[in-house]
Amino acid sequence: MTKQAIYEEKIRHYTRLIHSFKRQLVLSAIYRVAAFAALAASVYFLVQHFHLLLIAAVVLSLLLFIFFVKHAVRLNEQKTLHEKLLFVNENELAIINNVLNKMDDGKAFSDREGYAADLDIFGPGSLFHLLNRSNTSHGKERLANLLISPPTDNNIIKERQEAVKVFARQADARHLITAFGLLRMEEDGNLNSLHEWLKEGERLYKKKWLQVLRWVLPVYNTIFLLLYIANGQLLYLLLGVGVGWLITGRHAKYIHKQHELIGKKQAVLDQYADILRTFSDADSGNAGLLQRLQKSAVQAHRAIKALAKLSAMFDQRLNLLVNVLLNSIVLYDLQCILELEKWKTKNKAHFNEWLYTVGEIESLNAFAGFAFNNENFVYPSLLGGDALTIETKQVAHPLIPAKERIANDFEAGNPDKLLLVTGSNMSGKTTFLRTLGVNLILAQCGAPVCAASFSFSPMEILTSIRVSDSLQEHTSYFMAELKKLQQIIHKLQTGKPYLVLIDEILRGTNSEDKTHGSEQFILQLIQYNCITLFATHDLMLASLENAHKGIINNWCFESVIENGALHFDYRLRRGVARNKNASFLMKKMGITGSSKE
Repeated sequence: MTKQAIYEEKIRHYTRLIHSFKRQLVLSAIYRVAAFAALAASVYFLVQHFHLLLIAAVVLSLLLFIFFVKHAVRLNEQKTLHEKLLFVNENELAIINNVLNKMDDGKAFSDREGYAADLDIFGPGSLFHLLNRSNTSHGKERLANLLISPPTDNNIIKERQEAVKVFARQADARHLITAFGLLRMEEDGNLNSLHEWLKEGERLYKKKWLQVLRWVLPVYNTIFLLLYIANGQLLYLLLGVGVGWLITGRHAKYIHKQHELIGKKQAVLDQYADILRTFSDADSGNAGLLQRLQKSAVQAHRAIKALAKLSAMFDQRLNLLVNVLLNSIVLYDLQCILELEKWKTKNKAHFNEWLYTVGEIESLNAFAGFAFNNENFVYPSLLGGDALTIETKQVAHPLIPAKERIANDFEAGNPDKLLLVTGSNMSGKTTFLRTLGVNLILAQCGAPVCAASFSFSPMEILTSIRVSDSLQEHTSYFMAELKKLQQIIHKLQTGKPYLVLIDEILRGTNSEDKTHGSEQFILQLIQYNCITLFATHDLMLASLENAHKGIINNWCFESVIENGALHFDYRLRRGVARNKNASFLMKKMGITGSSKE
C-alpha cells in the first residue's frame, strides 16, 4: 500500500470515529438532562413526602447525572484527540503531495549562526519546516540544535540511525505523540517559571512541626465542626480556624509567590506527560537510544502527571469558596505547598533530564516521520579511518519535489580535496552545494538521505553562500564576506574535519583582484583537513587543476544551446563550463547584436 493510500485510509477512519463521537455526545446530553430531571423530581417529591424509596431515587439519579457528566467529558476528550489525529494525517498526506507542512517552520531559530541561512535550515519551506512534528519548546529546540550542529561521532550517528529505523515503522505511536502535543499547545516560555520554582529550596516541607500540624489541625477542626452542627458550640471551632489562618497568613507571601511560579501549569505538564506515556508504550526494538529514552519516559510521565494534578489543585485557591472554607478547615494552601515541596524533593534532580527526553522523543519523531514518508531514500554508510571521503550516487535535494529533482553522482576526498565547480547562473551550482550540505546534515542526524547510495566520513560544515551587509554593524557586503572567509579559516585551523561549501567569493572587487584572491584562498583551503566545493564563474581558476593534480579537480554544470534556445540539464560533469550564456541571452533579448542607424 502506498503512503498516500495509507494516509487516505486513516483520514477516512478518523473521520468516521469523529462522527461517532459526535452522535454519542448528543445522546449523552439527552441522558444527562433526563438524569437531572429525575434528580429534580426526586428532590421535589422527597420534600413533599419523606420516604426511603425517594431517598434512593435522589441518590441514584445524582449518581447517574455525575456518571453522564464524566462520560461526556471523556467522549469530548476522545473526539478532540481524534480531531488532532485527523489533522496529523491530513498534514502528512499534504506533505507527500508537496504542500507546505502546517507545523511550525522554525523561523524563531533563523538568527542562528553558521550555515543556517546558507542551507535554508529555518523558515518557510526550510529543512526544519519539512521535518518538524514537534509541539513543545524542548522538541523544537532539540531539532533545531541537531540541524545546526549534528553529531560527528560514528557511534552516536549509528545509534541515532537505528533509532530512526525502528521508530519509523510505528506510525500510530508517532502520530499519537504529535496529536497529544497539539492537544495542549505550549506557550513560549511556559516552563521558565517552573525552572525558577525548582531552584528554590523546600522551605516548609523541612519543618517537622508543620508536617504534624497539617494532619492534627484538620482533624481537630472537622471534629468541632461536626459538634457545632450538632449542638451549636462554636468556640473551639473558631479557635482551630484562627490558628489555621495565623499559620497560613504567616506564610501568605511565600505561598502567593509559589503559586505565581507553579500555578496554571497543568496544561503544559499534561502535554509533556502524555507524550512521555505514549512513547513508553512504543516498541524500542534493539535500538539502544530508544531503550534509554523509554526507561526515562516510564518514570517521567508518572511524576510529571502527578505534578500536573498538584498544579491544578493549587489553582483552586483562586476559587473564593475553596480559599475561605477549605483554608479554614483543612489548611488547603499549606497542604498544596507541602505536597508540591515533597514532589520537588523527590524529583527535581531528574526534571531537566525528563524535559530533554521529551525533546529527544519529538526530534526522533520528526526524523522517523521523514523516513516513513520517503521510503525510497537510503540510510547512509559511515566510513572509518582518518581520510575524509564522500561518495554518493544519484544524490538530490530533499526539498525539491520528486518529479523536479535532478540527481547527480559525486565523490570527493582521498586525495581530491577541492572540487572547483564552474557554470553559469541558473545552471545548478549553488543548488548542488546545498544538496550536499543538507544531505550530510540528515546523514549525521541518523536520517535517510535523498540518494541511491551515500557513504561519508562525519565532518562539520562551513559555508559562504549567502552573504549580506549589515547597517547595524556598519559592514559592507565585501567586508561581511571577508569576515565570513576569515571565520572559515579560523575554524579550519582547529584541525577538525570539515566540508566547506563556497559560492562565488570576492564579487566586490575587480576581476583581476578577484581571481588572485580566490586562487590564494583555494591554496589556503587545500592545506587543511577538509573537503571543499568551490563554485565560481571564474574560468581562469580552472588552471589550478594542472598545478595540483589529484588534489584540485574541475567539475561543471554546463548549459546547452539548441535550436536557438538555452537549456540547462543540471547534470554535474567533469571539466570546465564553456558556453557563453550571457552573450547568447543578451543577443536573444535584443540587448546586443543590433543597432539603429
